[in-house]
Amino acid sequence: MMNRPIAQGTDVASSTAAHAAIGSERNKSAPVPPPMRVAIIGAGRGGTALLDGLHQIGMIEIVGIADRNPSAPGLARAHELKVPVYSRVSDLVQHPGLHLAMNVTGDPAMELVLQEQLPPGADVLSGQASRLLWTLVQHEAQLQAELLQAEKLAGIGSFAAGIAHDMNNPLQLILGLAENLADETNLEAVHTQARDIIEAVKRTSAICRDLTSYSRRASLRQDALIGVNGKLDEALKIARYAVALQDVEIRKRYQPDVVLRGNPDELLHVFVNLITNAVQAMEHQGTLTLETAVVDGITQVRVSDTGCGIPPDLLGRIFEPFFTTKPPGKGTGLGLYNIKSVIHHMNGTIEVESQLGSGSTFTLTFPQDSAAGERSVVP
Repeated sequence: MMNRPIAQGTDVASSTAAHAAIGSERNKSAPVPPPMRVAIIGAGRGGTALLDGLHQIGMIEIVGIADRNPSAPGLARAHELKVPVYSRVSDLVQHPGLHLAMNVTGDPAMELVLQEQLPPGADVLSGQASRLLWTLVQHEAQLQAELLQAEKLAGIGSFAAGIAHDMNNPLQLILGLAENLADETNLEAVHTQARDIIEAVKRTSAICRDLTSYSRRASLRQDALIGVNGKLDEALKIARYAVALQDVEIRKRYQPDVVLRGNPDELLHVFVNLITNAVQAMEHQGTLTLETAVVDGITQVRVSDTGCGIPPDLLGRIFEPFFTTKPPGKGTGLGLYNIKSVIHHMNGTIEVESQLGSGSTFTLTFPQDSAAGERSVVP
């Protein structure tokens, strides 16, 4: 989790202007190259892994995927990612401007077919080279999951004070009621105090359940439809263990029945991280606004605060891995990096608007699931 720094006066303003000028010059001298256009042949395990890995890379455009088996898992995933699906390889490899065809079918005859049908200038990656790339993509996905879990567990330490406070209250109540019961002879009073003890134990169990659910490793289950409003409320419950919310005004502007497709555990971590960052930026006092909406088929989630804001010269770096403005031992620098990775895996984007002294708004944008009304939603 990253704490957004407070402005440091005119020195920051001068530094910001200098960085902006340098960045402008760099942009002029280094034009962005066009994306590499890639076709994937084969939609089994290898094709699905490549699809998930490559679509997150901005410099790669997946022009389509093909497989003879209409029920191949990669084809369903391609539909979710809005990647064109082809039933005939010949139609796919004739795509204008194709640079690379990646053959993960394991069929030796397919390489000959591709060599004959590929347009001039396009290359083929197949055989052991294609298998090596598939292995590297899987390894990268595993490393990404490890980074997410490591950052999550590192943040659990900041929950200690909140957990102790929330558990101490019901425990003290249980102790007091138990002491009373030792000398109580009125049966009605015994029943009343027993019910109070049961409720206090349930509150304590709920705390343990929330934290156990949050700290577990993200499940490897298939992506599901997630109720966004409920997941934001769940994130608020978790975040209050890490940051004090007593003096924070919370405004919820939820559009009903907003859903996303993704991993529920990962999305919960994204929301907890953003909410915690926002409260820390306000120094635990201000207004936190949570918004959800669907506009023109696009799902949007906004987390806004009235905190210190982010200096313009740092806006371009906050999503870099291991970048943090916190002192040593107070932050991993992986929070926003992991958030961006999770959102990209969900085929979404994240943007930030910030003004020094006024606050920041993080906007998450996702394509709406076309079958949202036909399938069950994970709470």
